[in-house]
Amino acid sequence: MTHFTTTPNNKIRGLLAGFGAAVFWLAVWQLISMLVAQELLVPAPLMVLKALGRLVVTTTFWRSTYLSLLRIVVGFVTGIFCGSGAAILTTRFKAADFLISPVLRIIRATPVASFIILALVWIRTGWLPAFISFLMVVPVVWSNVENGIRQIDDKLLEMAQVLRLGRLKTLLHIRIPSVMPYFTAACTTGMGLAWKSGIAAEVICRPDFSIGKQLQNAKIYLETPDVFAWTITIVLLSMLLEKLLVLATGRFGHWFHTGAAGKESK
Repeated sequence: MTHFTTTPNNKIRGLLAGFGAAVFWLAVWQLISMLVAQELLVPAPLMVLKALGRLVVTTTFWRSTYLSLLRIVVGFVTGIFCGSGAAILTTRFKAADFLISPVLRIIRATPVASFIILALVWIRTGWLPAFISFLMVVPVVWSNVENGIRQIDDKLLEMAQVLRLGRLKTLLHIRIPSVMPYFTAACTTGMGLAWKSGIAAEVICRPDFSIGKQLQNAKIYLETPDVFAWTITIVLLSMLLEKLLVLATGRFGHWFHTGAAGKESK
């Protein structure tokens, strides 16, 4: 009984706490803007809100947002598949581990700016953000999924052999559920890296109709409210993508346990 009464109250408290924190930092922002008293350096929140409202009603805003999302999501999804495949190979074959692991560790340790500058020589401007997002995602997914595969309980695998579940049932009922938490964490981390690195690539290579190019143009023409407005857009889209990803992975995990496992049992 207590569970049902406290859960809504906790949600309300959380919302109020979040709202209070937002109001506090907006007040700090407004105070700093008043102290600096130069719109070119720190525009007021209301000025940025007006700039955002002016941008939102333009075709350029939506086209740039759509194409940036498309590029980064393509790189992210490709990185998820390749990173997961690399993890399977490196845990299964010593030769693959010997060849692939050092390359992925080098990619993970190299600054994203270096890859952007190098890739500008080889890759078309429009595809560069997708490629950079892909590069940032692959090592993260590989590392997490490989760790998840290596952490599978040997006793569960022995039990599967004793019960003669077979490879498919062992995969569906033991291996994949054991790796799913690691995979979900990799997707969440990878999405943040893909989004930030993809936008950074757009700022440098400036493809047509991209958030990065619009952000760079606003900076060049000293339109500071627009810089803040585009930055807020980036942050909001990043938060939205993360929420959608968590929802999608949660739905997939629920479907996997109730749907796929149920079909297999039949």
